[in-house]
Amino acid sequence: MDLRNIRTFQTIARFGSFQKAADELKYVQSTVTLQIQKLETDLGVKLIERGKKIHLTEAGRVFHEKADILLRDLEYVQNTMAEWLNGEAGKIRIGAIEPMAIYRLPKILGPFCKKYPKVEISIQINNTQNLTQMILDGELDIAICNTPILNHTTVFEPLLTEEVSVLIPDNHQIAQKEEAYLYDLKEERLLLGALVCNYRINLEKSLVEAGVIPHIGLEVNSMTALKEYVQAGLGIAVVPDVIVESPPVGTTARKIVDLKEGVVTGILRKTNTITNGTAIERLINSIKDSVMQKKSHQYF
Repeated sequence: MDLRNIRTFQTIARFGSFQKAADELKYVQSTVTLQIQKLETDLGVKLIERGKKIHLTEAGRVFHEKADILLRDLEYVQNTMAEWLNGEAGKIRIGAIEPMAIYRLPKILGPFCKKYPKVEISIQINNTQNLTQMILDGELDIAICNTPILNHTTVFEPLLTEEVSVLIPDNHQIAQKEEAYLYDLKEERLLLGALVCNYRINLEKSLVEAGVIPHIGLEVNSMTALKEYVQAGLGIAVVPDVIVESPPVGTTARKIVDLKEGVVTGILRKTNTITNGTAIERLINSIKDSVMQKKSHQYF
């Protein structure tokens, strides 16, 4: 069934005339007649009684009512797809590691959602390993994570390097120093993230290279929660600076001079994802712009 024929029928019903419908649609009258004949053949019913005046048959009246709904729905779908193509609508499924999801992403999404209110966003917070698998399984459009293990179907674009500090109670011996060293963590009760946490992996690697054997006091599957455990006196933790910009009461943060390598955070997505002009591409650009502003002004 041709939608053009349906529109022609609706126009005839509105004007009550084949000729007026032809004038409105800028067709010759013979085209209008052929379209209605084709529509009636497709439906297997007579829609219009011809005579000095035309009128709709009972089937024509039913079809007229339902066709209005069909065309309104079609117009809605067409408008929605046009908005999607223009990047003004759609749904974006984002995955993010904890520091980014909690401390950075809200500042990015605020202006973005205000500018594109029709874009629906869902956020999954997880570790890099799980987010990578979710990208591979098609469960996410993009993931903001640490450097993942890539294959030929994925691409990773670095954005920033998350620097870290050691968080300690105010009365801890390290708190009496201006700076800390990896050796200062020797025999300290360390509070660490999960085994697959890139921050933990990076710290343990650096400690071993410095000749320090880590003493694991507690594992917590949340970088943000670690500062609460430090505040409770359960040990010390090395956490991203963004988490301890305002340390909990009774704690303080110190930079670790010889911990040279930060943890890279970037955008992961599939290589075959077509995003040009869509809301996903607009969001990716917003994320990049925010990171560049942070690097320039140090307020992000």
